[in-house]
Amino acid sequence: MKRDTTSYVLGSSDQEIERLDRQSASIEGATRLLLRAAGIAPGMRVLDLGTGIGHVAMLVADLVGPQGSVVAIDRDTRLLEVAAARASTRAQLRFVEGDVRSWRDTEPFDAIVGRLILFHLTDPVSVLRHHAASLRPAGLLLALDFDLGSCRTEPALPLVTEALGWVRAAFLSVGASPAIGARLALLLAEAGVANVQGFGIQSYIAPDDPAAPALLSGVVRTLAPQIVATGLATPERIGIDTLEARLADALEASGSVLLPPTLAAAWGRRR
Repeated sequence: MKRDTTSYVLGSSDQEIERLDRQSASIEGATRLLLRAAGIAPGMRVLDLGTGIGHVAMLVADLVGPQGSVVAIDRDTRLLEVAAARASTRAQLRFVEGDVRSWRDTEPFDAIVGRLILFHLTDPVSVLRHHAASLRPAGLLLALDFDLGSCRTEPALPLVTEALGWVRAAFLSVGASPAIGARLALLLAEAGVANVQGFGIQSYIAPDDPAAPALLSGVVRTLAPQIVATGLATPERIGIDTLEARLADALEASGSVLLPPTLAAAWGRRR
């Protein structure tokens, strides 16, 4: 999840970088599948919007290969430094400081991608329209984002339901759109992109898999100041130091499967 001045509340601390790594690992396979389905291919010149610590940029660099190239932009210099250090062996990948709402290169791109960026933008259509203008004729514009509306446990678990409620409400309180994944195709069409299509991928995490409590408690920990500031819960109610363990115990005791947010994707071509 990345940055817009008015709604990005996740930061760039060491703790948040660790959370981003866990989150990215959990959706890496789905992301790679969606990139390929949309048409990212060897030799392309690709722009990655709001790259953060470069997870998507590195996947794209591997797909376009040494004959292709990737420019990855973000406005957080600390995250860019981490990304550049991690991707130092990928000569086809370049990181640039820039605001996704206004940055533009002098050369056109074959494809532009953005994962978990529209989620945090107050005017996603204008950003999509801005970048669509940087594509070559019939160039590819691909958006990937979460739909938190699909997130639940089966059977239902009150602790998870409550924690998910905090997360959704905290994001909404700063103008973010936690269910935007469900609307990606509509947003691309509104931005003037042609031949829009796409689909989403839903994961299922077993009751005894430590990934489930780690993922949910991690985002609650990062959002805890906003959760408390908006009166959604007190620090005592959140109990952040024990939340991961309590979630793990509850999931295993109830045999509940966690359905994390659907990773949705929509893509189309410049007219």
